[in-house]
Amino acid sequence: MRTISIILPFFKYKHYFKECLQNLAQSTFKDFELIVILDHPTEDIDDLLEQYNSVFDMKVYALPEGVTGVAACRNVGIQEAKGAYLYFLDSDDYVLEDTLQNMIKAIDHDVDMVYGTINHTWNNKANYLHKIENKEVDEEDQEEREQQRLNKLSDFISFSSYEKDEQQAKAIFYTMDNRKGIRTFTVLGNLYNRDFVVRNNLKFNENFRYYCDMTFMCPLLEKLTSALQVEEAIYVKRKHNDPINEPALSQEENENRFNERCDAIEYTRTLLKEEGVVRFCLDRKIVSYFVSQMAKKIRRSQDDLWRTDYFERMAKTIDGIRPEVMNRYKRNSRKMVAYLQNRDLKGVQSCVRRKLGIKKFFRIFKNKNVLFKLAYYHVYSKKPIQENTILFETFMAKNYSDSPKYIYEYIAKNYPGKYKCVWALNDGHEVPYGAEVVKRFSFKYAYYLAVSKYFVFNVRQPLWYRKREGQVFVETWHGTPLKRLVFDQEEVTSASPKYKQQFYRQRQEWDYLVSANPFSTKTFRSCFMYEGKMLEYGYPRNDILYWPNKDQIAKDLRKKLGIPEDKKTILYAPTWRDDEHYGKGEYKFTLALDLKLMMEKLSDEYVVLLRTHHYIADNIDTTGLEGFVYNLSKYDDISEIYLISDICITDYSSVFFDFANLKRPVLFYTYDIEKYKNQLRGFYIDMNTEVPGPLLYTSEEVVNAILHIDQINEEYKERYEEFYKRFCCYDDGNASKHIVEEVFK
Repeated sequence: MRTISIILPFFKYKHYFKECLQNLAQSTFKDFELIVILDHPTEDIDDLLEQYNSVFDMKVYALPEGVTGVAACRNVGIQEAKGAYLYFLDSDDYVLEDTLQNMIKAIDHDVDMVYGTINHTWNNKANYLHKIENKEVDEEDQEEREQQRLNKLSDFISFSSYEKDEQQAKAIFYTMDNRKGIRTFTVLGNLYNRDFVVRNNLKFNENFRYYCDMTFMCPLLEKLTSALQVEEAIYVKRKHNDPINEPALSQEENENRFNERCDAIEYTRTLLKEEGVVRFCLDRKIVSYFVSQMAKKIRRSQDDLWRTDYFERMAKTIDGIRPEVMNRYKRNSRKMVAYLQNRDLKGVQSCVRRKLGIKKFFRIFKNKNVLFKLAYYHVYSKKPIQENTILFETFMAKNYSDSPKYIYEYIAKNYPGKYKCVWALNDGHEVPYGAEVVKRFSFKYAYYLAVSKYFVFNVRQPLWYRKREGQVFVETWHGTPLKRLVFDQEEVTSASPKYKQQFYRQRQEWDYLVSANPFSTKTFRSCFMYEGKMLEYGYPRNDILYWPNKDQIAKDLRKKLGIPEDKKTILYAPTWRDDEHYGKGEYKFTLALDLKLMMEKLSDEYVVLLRTHHYIADNIDTTGLEGFVYNLSKYDDISEIYLISDICITDYSSVFFDFANLKRPVLFYTYDIEKYKNQLRGFYIDMNTEVPGPLLYTSEEVVNAILHIDQINEEYKERYEEFYKRFCCYDDGNASKHIVEEVFK
């Protein structure tokens, strides 16, 4: 007999299932049987089952027609299990190498349950572990949080009168009471004694799709006689970062979810002692849901169901709570529940207004930036739209550059006085031709977001912006994509795990999207799920690369920057790494290219122009490299820098697509390509065969390529021509003109 029976239902998302099996195969504990229950999957997983049949002691069962759901799958698993302990695993989650070993190692006598720790993540195991390893932990802060948790546990044990059975009290506290909400109350991450489960006839109610866990866990906790906690036994619960196309069960939008929540609570009560602690904790969960989540929807939602059917349904469920449950809530929450039980909608709404008003006051007190958002929603958005006002923004108002700059200057030169142009800029930058400058996230900025007729942005608009009827949004974007973007990314490792969900809503507000080539048009349709109008005219920011006076512009800029006339220039323009960040939109960067070596070998003939991505927050130290390295990371317009660059070195930045318009040499310093390709982003094109220059992996290789640049040019001549025809085919110096003529009619 195996020690553990792992019960693993599968419904959909083969790629998650594959990772789940891969991680399970790496477990240091091997004495388990794997029971896979198929819930009518539409994907073909025979290859995975065949591959892992030789790795695990695996049995596969299929639910019969007419039977579906995770509850039914788990019940089959319980019925077929032969192990001493049961362990439930979802197919989109994973365990760490030592998770099961830690649990079994801790058991020194027969126990009913062993419970571990659940960690939540948006990432696969490699990225999850990377983030854990790089997370700086303040020991004093950690000790303080641990003490707070122990205090809560002590209060719970005293309150529940469980001093004589502390094991059971701790189990109820850690697996139920201490977990916020109803969805987080789960059977996952624990070992269950199979004899105990069978003897007590514990099963999942198959009528519930979303809330079946409580129907198993609550009676189990009430009947528990022995339990063991193993904090280092970590179960990783994975959230899906693409809830639009691949929602997890907890992310599914279903009109039945609300009623099922109430039905599951009421059913589970019938399995419990009315005066028991588990029943008390269950009642607290539904009350907390009402006062913290549902109440806001009663106040704010445009769907009247929250004030009619759902209100009445929740009142029926709340009627069943034990009165003493409310003793642990504040006065306003107690009043709110009392109004609900009396079916007094206006009374509930008055309590909600008071609660939200207090929260809003403290938010404003803590963060003055809340004020301009309130002004945007409640004042500015009620003003009429100004028909000839245009708001421009590039790179979150960090500089005056990119395609919006060139569209603006074309308008200013060719339609003087016709439009009121406003630029969002944070550094007090002066803009030519008399545009008004406003600081991003200011009252003026909020005002123009509300009243402008047109918007020309090269990044996404603020999340709190709500497009009004009659407004026109032009999204120029900021480069031909090499790296996989948004919905084409399997894994999002950047600072915002809700990236896809947010992007899906924001892109619905775009009326126009600029494309630089047919490849971009096709890719943007896919990665942005964009269905609107494409402006296929090339990038306005590349117009300057075709201007007849471009050589004079380059000469003047070299003089302005103090670059010696007798030196050729090497532009080094690296991008950011998704998994190395300080916070949203602020990324770390460690310079891997050996500039001192380059100075030693190349300084007689070349100088280096360093231009990092606008997301990179770190300042690159160039001390000792004066006269050889010119740090132009703060220079606004990289298109102007292209004009003075003889060679471009990049990694995975899109700069080479634009630079190729000049038909000058491009080198790729791709020292971490395997990690970037396989773990972080992935690419749309094959960098080994399609980019217009060599992939280089060391600083020595970079230096050698520059010393033999004529040979490189000859070697990549044919590939460069193919690349130019494919990716530079729309650019002709007139993109700004064409876009203005089409949009600003």
